[in-house]
Amino acid sequence: MGIYSCIGKNLSEVKESLYNGVSGIKYDPDRKEFGYRSCLSGMVELPDLKKQLSRRERISMGQEGFYAYASTIEALENAKISQDYLNENEVGILFGNDSTAKSVIDSIDKVRDKKDTTLVGSGAIFQAMNSTVTMNLSTIFKLRGVNMTISAACASGSHAIGLGYHLIKSGLQDIIICGGAQEINKEAFGSFDGLGVFSTNENPEKASRPFDKDRDGLIPSGGAATVVIESYESAIKRGAPILGEIIGYGFSSNGEHISTPNVEGPSIAMNKAIQMANIDPKTITYVNAHATSTPVGDANEALAIAKVFGDYKPYVSSTKSMTGHECWMAGASEIVYSMLMMQHSFIAPNINLEHPDEAAQNLNLVSKTMDKNFNVFLSNSFGFGGTNSALIIKKIVTEDD
Repeated sequence: MGIYSCIGKNLSEVKESLYNGVSGIKYDPDRKEFGYRSCLSGMVELPDLKKQLSRRERISMGQEGFYAYASTIEALENAKISQDYLNENEVGILFGNDSTAKSVIDSIDKVRDKKDTTLVGSGAIFQAMNSTVTMNLSTIFKLRGVNMTISAACASGSHAIGLGYHLIKSGLQDIIICGGAQEINKEAFGSFDGLGVFSTNENPEKASRPFDKDRDGLIPSGGAATVVIESYESAIKRGAPILGEIIGYGFSSNGEHISTPNVEGPSIAMNKAIQMANIDPKTITYVNAHATSTPVGDANEALAIAKVFGDYKPYVSSTKSMTGHECWMAGASEIVYSMLMMQHSFIAPNINLEHPDEAAQNLNLVSKTMDKNFNVFLSNSFGFGGTNSALIIKKIVTEDD
């Protein structure tokens, strides 16, 4: 796996941030001038890829593509997959992405200013398409397997991993690079800000408050996360370092309001994942909640988790308290965050949780870092349009453990 986020540019940095409860939320003065009500954001600088990629390769990539390349390079290195291996074997790619706002706007502004479409540049179309991440990475890494972008709002990254799981389970692919990417520019989030869903808390590090009764909205964030998923047989044959096993993927649609979540849809997704995993829910030690720090969303997820697990109370936290809402990337990054916790035997805190609201009082919320060995977790991801995804991952226990 690989990660490039506001709490770290690699797995090691991110692990330390998670363990220490470090927030990646900052104040962005450019947003104030641009007309935002809320100027908070998970700040993610663009990686310098001039030494790794040619100009020809870079001009086809927007911000999300740069992030995705950085996380994927780390994932491939950790998976012990070389370019020679990619050249000789059928490896696929599935990434979650649901916008390319800045690339589209930059292109249109150039045409509008120059009154000449030929001046927009040869890379503009490839930056602007929703499939920009998969088309660029599949070309750069010379991939010959499945090649698709999954657009499912804030569940995009999770669905990408879930669909990859099914393709491998069905025998259609052996290895798929899966993940999620999210642009972090002010152009991408203006309409969100206009809806009034962002926090206006004046303290950036205290603003993201999932499950807390004083929360007043989410904070946009971004970057990219990558996981390499593979059939067990292929991984053993390669001598790959196996980190965990995907054992369940549940999905559903709320079928109601386009932006307001409910309880039933997430419950169906979680139950479906548990049924597919064929496990007792009590074996799930930790739930990485989708909880974005919105009043209705957090409350309904708390009710859904309580409904699914009944009297059993798994540990629950939302890493978005530190990262903000990474949107299209979140479903993939939160798998990486949870995997890091499981690898290093701790549960990251739901920071800024001072006064849990009424619905959240039904949950076993972790507000301070907990040293805890665990083998199974569930990760929730929900999105606009009522799309829901739940993934269950099991640790591969070796004799050394």
